[in-house]
Amino acid sequence: MQSIILRTFAKLTILLATSFADIAHACENTLDWQLTQLPKNASLRGSAMMGSSLWVSGSNNTVFVSQDGGKTWHDKSVNHSTITDFRDIALFDSQTAIVMGAGSGELSTLFKTIDGGNSWHAIYQTPHKQGFFDSIAFWDNQQGLLMGDPIDGYFVIKKTIDGGKTWQRINKQHLPALKEKEAAFAASGNTLITGKNGKAWFTTGGFSAWVYHSDDYGETWQRTAVPIHQTTQTSGGYALGKNSLNEIFVLGGDYLTRDGSYHNTAQLRNNTWQTTNTGNHGLRTAMTCQQTICISTGKLGSDISFDNGNNWQVLKRPSHSQKPINTIKSPTLSTTDQGFYTLASDNNTFLAAGAKGNIAVITLKANL
Repeated sequence: MQSIILRTFAKLTILLATSFADIAHACENTLDWQLTQLPKNASLRGSAMMGSSLWVSGSNNTVFVSQDGGKTWHDKSVNHSTITDFRDIALFDSQTAIVMGAGSGELSTLFKTIDGGNSWHAIYQTPHKQGFFDSIAFWDNQQGLLMGDPIDGYFVIKKTIDGGKTWQRINKQHLPALKEKEAAFAASGNTLITGKNGKAWFTTGGFSAWVYHSDDYGETWQRTAVPIHQTTQTSGGYALGKNSLNEIFVLGGDYLTRDGSYHNTAQLRNNTWQTTNTGNHGLRTAMTCQQTICISTGKLGSDISFDNGNNWQVLKRPSHSQKPINTIKSPTLSTTDQGFYTLASDNNTFLAAGAKGNIAVITLKANL
């Protein structure tokens, strides 16, 4: 009798696993890919989208914009004496955006456009020689936060209430003091995110992994340890994401061991951070969701979930598309880069951007 029960349970387990695989395969077939390589050989770290308006940004003041859902792209790069690396974008409508330059001192500068990128104006620059912008995020077109590397023993959080015209640093005493060797990584424009009702989060690493959380529009912060890879100075939290249920995820790893096998994702469940089983396929630097589908990515590969981030599998990039994409052989690893640095999504469409000007627009063919 016990043998019959065990055999029945084993068959049921196999059936459930097969069913999930079949469902996942069917769902993956509903993804329509459009792959593009921009004419500029830029490392793309910032992305944003609103409806059919898609924006990407990156090295050497690069900004490209598509107003037709990714079918055509136009060079809207910033013409300025300061040459920086635009690692984040805040998009307010199809014509209005702020790009964030990352780098030491004057390289950390914000530029704003109100005409779709045809003209740009510098609106803010760090006043500190050791200043370094990491990420920017807004609740609406007036209220937003800017995160920077630590100064005086605390991370720099600045707030605007006038759309970026002026910025004021949040009282450093309203944040936890910096931990030894703690650091932030400006990897994908997702180090800092905002949520409903004045909520905000940012993540850090450096022999540790932390998520800071605010419930009052960034005025005060609390810090919580998270269970992802954190054994080196370059490991820890790299990005944050939300699913359609507004549940929070933290992603990371180590950019010096991008192909390592380690815990790279955790989810906040019942007010407790818990490791998520993603398959541990190395560094992940961005995550975004539409409906129940979530995608996470890193330079070497991507993962996909069809159940709001509870279960994950490898997301394979198609070998053929309307436009070819440049696959890049990593100079330090034996693998070919199949992933991206940054993600954005809206209206059942995902935007991914990465090295060498590579872009993917992934559209859901049908509601799931």
